[in-house]
Amino acid sequence: MGQPGPMWSRYVALGDSTVEGLDDPASDGGYRGWADRLAGHLTAVQDQLSYANLAVRGKRAGEVRREQLPAALALEPDLVAAVAGLNDVLRPRADLRAVRNDLAAIFAALRATGATVVTFTMPDPAPVLPLARVLRRRLHALNAGTRAAAQRYGVLCVDLDSHPVASDPRLRSPDRLHANAAGHARVAAALAHRLGLPGSNGTWQQPLEPAPPRRRGETVAAELVWSRRYLLPWLADKARGRSAGDGITPKRPGLEPVREDAGRRA
Repeated sequence: MGQPGPMWSRYVALGDSTVEGLDDPASDGGYRGWADRLAGHLTAVQDQLSYANLAVRGKRAGEVRREQLPAALALEPDLVAAVAGLNDVLRPRADLRAVRNDLAAIFAALRATGATVVTFTMPDPAPVLPLARVLRRRLHALNAGTRAAAQRYGVLCVDLDSHPVASDPRLRSPDRLHANAAGHARVAAALAHRLGLPGSNGTWQQPLEPAPPRRRGETVAAELVWSRRYLLPWLADKARGRSAGDGITPKRPGLEPVREDAGRRA
C-alpha cells in the first residue's frame, strides 16, 4: 500500500519561545522544539508538507497578534499551531483581559480561513519553579482564557495543565521556564495525538519513573544557583526594558519543505 495523501500541506506555527523551540538544541546550532517535531510526525504519515515557524522568543500575545498573525494569514495555511500569553503572565503588570482578547482574535482569524488550529494550556510551574507559586492565579486565568477561546472558535486544545507529567522537572531545561528535548518531544506527541495522526497514541501522558527525594540542603542550593544564573539576569533585562526577542527574526519565515532530519521523532 502506498503512502497516504497529505492531510495538511501548509503548516504554520506562531507564538513565543516555546513555539520557537527553546531549549531543544538542533544539530545546526539553532533550536528544534515541539513545532518542528510535530512537522516530523506529520511527514511520517503523509507524502509532503511545507512548514513555516514565525515564533520569536519574548513575544507577548498582543505582539503575536500584530506581528505574526498577518504573516501567518498571508501564507494561507491549512494547519496552524498557535501558543501565546506566558510572557504576559511573567510581567509585573499583566493585563489578562487584553491577553484573552488577543488570543480570541488570533484563533478567530485563523479559523475563519478554514484552517485547523491547535494549541495547549500551560502546565503548573510550581513543581518546577517554587517561586512561581505567586504566578499561579495568573496562569490559571491564562489557561481558562485559552480553553474558552479554543472552545468558542473550534480550536483543538491539549490541556497540559490537567496532566501532572507536564510539570515534571525532568522535562524542563536548566532555566526551568522552557522544556528540554524530552519535554518538547512530549508536547509534539500530545499534539499529534490531538490531531488524530495515524500511529499516535496517549503514551505521552505516562508519568516518568519516580525521582529519588532531594534533601532540603540540596533544594536550597539548587534554588540559589538558579536565581544567580537565570532569575537575576532576567530581572536585570526587564529593568532595562530588554526583551529576549530583541534583534531575533523568525527561524522559518516562509513555507519550506521539511528536511529529513527536521522534527525527527524522539
